[in-house]
Amino acid sequence: MAREHRGQGRSLSLGQRIWWTLRRAFVPIVVLLSVIAFLVIMRHVQGRFVARFDRAAYLFFVIKLRRPLLTLVMEGFSDLASPVVLAAMLLIIIAFAPGRRPGTCATVNLVGIVALNQLLKSIVQRPRPDGYQLIVETGYSFPSGHSMVSMAFYGLLVWMVLHYVRDRRKRHALAAAFVVLIALVGISRIYLGVHYASDVVAGFLVSMAWLGAYTATIAPALMRAVPNGPSELYDDENWGDDWSSD
Repeated sequence: MAREHRGQGRSLSLGQRIWWTLRRAFVPIVVLLSVIAFLVIMRHVQGRFVARFDRAAYLFFVIKLRRPLLTLVMEGFSDLASPVVLAAMLLIIIAFAPGRRPGTCATVNLVGIVALNQLLKSIVQRPRPDGYQLIVETGYSFPSGHSMVSMAFYGLLVWMVLHYVRDRRKRHALAAAFVVLIALVGISRIYLGVHYASDVVAGFLVSMAWLGAYTATIAPALMRAVPNGPSELYDDENWGDDWSSD
């Protein structure tokens, strides 16, 4: 099998080789840039630029957008990263997701990102916004736990969808839906007044770095081997069962 794939790799054109090389380098580049950006925000979390950014987000999401009906919607999106909803999602993954050990993969990912969030919060110890919270939250503010959890958990679902759903339109629609969900969870935390915008952005960044590393190492080992080249993508022998109803 390995020789066959190497032979297929040699048959690729120069443009295909360059494209595949860029694709393989994409995740390490995203991880590196996310870590650097997160560290910059953490270093200057009390600085003038971050304060201006947080102020602008406060004026837009809190002062301008708040409405009774929208508050109910935002509370619903915020709850998508709550322990109860995540536990229910884990049960669904265990019952229906393809792959060798999807439940273990999702659980390890979730436990790891929660532990990392608690560690970072204990280091930075940034107080939460005060005076305009619509819901009660305790603990430190930076980085946003809901943002980190939503990016890691639902981002892993994006990874699963991209690798297991064969129908292109379904694959893209599901991945886009999860991406929008992740963004709305973060926005809901700003809107509800329990996080600064920089908390949310930092949470997304550090979780993107985590997710990139996780899906490049641990997730493939728990699910099944990730394709080594474009000729192996969606090969039944490598991927097993489809996650679509087609």
